[in-house]
Amino acid sequence: MRMVLWLLRRDLRRRRAETVLLVVAITAATATLTLGLTLNELASRPYERTRAATAGPDLVIEPGATGPEALDALAAIAARPGVTGTSGPYPLLFLDLDFGALSSRVVVQGRDEAAVTIDQPAVTEGGWVRPGGAVVERAFADAFGMRTGDTVTVNGRALRVEGLAVTAARAPFPNVNWHLPSTLDVWKGGAIWVHRDDIPALAGTQPISYNLNVTIADPAQAPLFTRLPSGEKDTTFRGWHVRRWQDFADTTGRRYGALYETLLIGSWLLTGLAVTGVAGIVGGRVIAQRRRVGLLKAVGAGPGLIAAVHLTEYLLIGLVAAGAGLAAGWLAAPVLFRPSVGLMGTIGTAPPPAGLVWPVVALALAIAVAATLGQVLRAAGTDTVHALADAATPPSRSRLLIGLSRRLPVALLLGVRINARRARRARLTTVNTLITMTALAAVLTGAVQAPGTEDLGGTVIPDVGGDRLRAATVLLIVLVCGLALLNTAVTTATAALDARQPLAVARSLGATPAQAGLGLAVSQVLPALPGVAGGALFGVALQRFFHETYGPEPYAPAWWLVAAATVVLLVVAALTAVPAVATARRPVADALRH
Repeated sequence: MRMVLWLLRRDLRRRRAETVLLVVAITAATATLTLGLTLNELASRPYERTRAATAGPDLVIEPGATGPEALDALAAIAARPGVTGTSGPYPLLFLDLDFGALSSRVVVQGRDEAAVTIDQPAVTEGGWVRPGGAVVERAFADAFGMRTGDTVTVNGRALRVEGLAVTAARAPFPNVNWHLPSTLDVWKGGAIWVHRDDIPALAGTQPISYNLNVTIADPAQAPLFTRLPSGEKDTTFRGWHVRRWQDFADTTGRRYGALYETLLIGSWLLTGLAVTGVAGIVGGRVIAQRRRVGLLKAVGAGPGLIAAVHLTEYLLIGLVAAGAGLAAGWLAAPVLFRPSVGLMGTIGTAPPPAGLVWPVVALALAIAVAATLGQVLRAAGTDTVHALADAATPPSRSRLLIGLSRRLPVALLLGVRINARRARRARLTTVNTLITMTALAAVLTGAVQAPGTEDLGGTVIPDVGGDRLRAATVLLIVLVCGLALLNTAVTTATAALDARQPLAVARSLGATPAQAGLGLAVSQVLPALPGVAGGALFGVALQRFFHETYGPEPYAPAWWLVAAATVVLLVVAALTAVPAVATARRPVADALRH
């Protein structure tokens, strides 16, 4: 064990740059997975905290009738079996609100100044209701830019904004279930609370509706409240609006559906890139450490010890990257997506739960093991003499391929044969460009879709979740492109390191330095071609499969995809140029000697 730790510490110190690259590659994947998993917390935990902080009801019941008839219907609810408490009835109006140039449908609920034990909205800014004022639901205020002290107009009557509040008895803006009295069709809008005494003046000619907040003995059975013991629907509630706390929680969760899918897909793509990146870095390290493996075996170290040293190193790096990705994703989620503007609490102030930590750690370790295990075992099993000589592994030969490649131009011939010697690295390049082009094609396909909107009656605003989705998309494309660039740089550097002797031999047989350098560049561009072609098709299919499309143009123009593919290939070629030039300038004797 002491030997393993000594070698591990020595290796990490000598190869700090490569260690940092490994941490960055795995951290990108784990951070994105953390963001995706955190959405469950964003969608559920804030609602749970809001429900606890505001003494949220199990059911909110509104009869189909209005006025005294509605009050009589609600009076019988308290006596129903299982009911443990009620608050209300509270008067309701379904009106329009104007704020500057903006207007919206608004649900107006009359409340008393005194606090109640069931559904007491939590004031987050300002104060509670008072005559002549209004308290605005916080998500509604955020969307319209309302602040305490502003003036809004409701049904022609000016009201001062006394405060902002959140509630668990109604879904946040814009899913407030606005409807005309005695009708079942619901629409989107905002919600405010006013003093009960202001309701008659605000109502005008509209009949006053009422709702009642109810708690029951078993909140989990709320969906069965409107059913008879036989399981059939209770006709008493025909034409009524009965909303359960589960309905509000589900509505909150659905707001993040597209965002969750986007981050989940992004974590898949980044995981693939991380595996290819780590495999490329490990491949370069294994090549550079081939002689050290021979020395260890010469002094008595067995394959098990050599494999243990390497695997321990990469598992440790994976754990560090898991911690970094977990912290970055957990802390960035509320900043990027502002999930709880209509609810209580936020993510990032408390430690992440164990149910989120373990998948992230498992992903990091899986990436480290999947990308390194095969190469480490092959290195540990290398013949001692072969490892001490630091000789390249001879390629597998095929008469057909040799015959075909014989007629190729010199640069193309060298590129083909470099890939034939290192077929696994060529496949990594293909996967890297495939994933990158998939992400770009999906984003371009999404860019042509008509953005979603929210019709609030007098104003149409962009979908309230659209800004979060755009932020997630930008974040993912930056991470994907950044990690892909890193992978390409590492792969080309590793290819140059591994091809130094074969290219030197080719130059000694008559190839020019330019042909040798161009051959190295060709070896990277060739496997990228099927990657960009497949990625373009797969990205469009991925976008179409996971997201609804709107408008007459469901696909990105073909020239967009061709341009993106061309850029990817040019970037691969450009990143290969530096090691290619260095290879071409190196004297043949030096390359053959080392």
